[in-house]
Amino acid sequence: MKEFLIVKTIRKYYLESSDFNGYPVYRLKKEFGLANDQAKHIIRELIKLKKIDCVFGNIHQNPYIKPFSDLPVEDQLKLLEELEFADSFCLYPSKEILATLTEKQRAKYPPYKLELALGAGQLDFRVFDLSILEYYRNDPRYYYKTDFINGIILIHDDFFKSSSMPDHNQVFLQSFGFAYDENLNRAVAVFLCYLSRLSAEHQIIWSTKALKGDYRLHPDYYRNSILGEWGTRISIFEAFVQELSIINRMSEIMGKVPLFKESFENDRPKEFGFLLRPTLSELSSFISLLDKMMSDNINKDFFKNDLTLEQETVRADGKVIVTLKGTINLLDEWIHKYFHTDDLRLVDEKFSAFRKVRQLR
Repeated sequence: MKEFLIVKTIRKYYLESSDFNGYPVYRLKKEFGLANDQAKHIIRELIKLKKIDCVFGNIHQNPYIKPFSDLPVEDQLKLLEELEFADSFCLYPSKEILATLTEKQRAKYPPYKLELALGAGQLDFRVFDLSILEYYRNDPRYYYKTDFINGIILIHDDFFKSSSMPDHNQVFLQSFGFAYDENLNRAVAVFLCYLSRLSAEHQIIWSTKALKGDYRLHPDYYRNSILGEWGTRISIFEAFVQELSIINRMSEIMGKVPLFKESFENDRPKEFGFLLRPTLSELSSFISLLDKMMSDNINKDFFKNDLTLEQETVRADGKVIVTLKGTINLLDEWIHKYFHTDDLRLVDEKFSAFRKVRQLR
């Protein structure tokens, strides 16, 4: 009978807490008048019967939240026996116990909050089609930023708590990342703890874009979010703007004006990234932006005193036409004039890339 009441108490505490928190073991001992050895015996038996789960606290983990849904019984029992029976762990109703929630009880929760109510871990992640991000990227009311490893979505200050924007659209997604399947297909990844804090309306929107399959988190997103470590990589888009900035600093050291008008280091366009939809329109917009950041971004003043900025062509009738040289041709001419190497193939490949982007545009 006591074991039944204990499980019922743990379940009630979990469902009624502010964030599906664990029931502290010190509270168990106090409320049920248990000594350490009695509490340990009851906990051991309830774990074996898959009535409860234990989350043990240490310097890396908060015992008051259940991080992952899959907590092997053997591991829990081992920790219970090996660690001193201290007050730094919490008890949770098992998935088997929470599965008994009635349809009426389940109906209170939107999709991802329901998953937590049924025993999922706060750091279990779900994956979504990339197009879900388009909703926020293209809406000026939202602040959307990603380095394609980590990302954040929140409401702009002008619309925060504004009567012009309903409360259910006041979105704050503290963190999202990316995940890949075995074929390296990319998806958006979000931890349940963040999904569950979205409004019911937005949880439903996200649920319509959910993907199934075996996905793994981007390794640096995993390091940042789960291990609390700094990542070792940056995306190709972040590297691109950093290269623009480095080249501009090199230009200044040479005593010249920056080669590129803008480095975009502190203001990278939010559209400059992986395509969110595999459409011709999305590709065309990206190519146009890329060309603006490459060819159109070259500063002609950089070449003054080194090259003539005009070229003359003679028409069939003998008339001379003077035209301005294009930015790609100017850079090509400057590189070949001042950069000497036995093998210019790599240089020529770079200019082929410039011209291909311009041609696609």
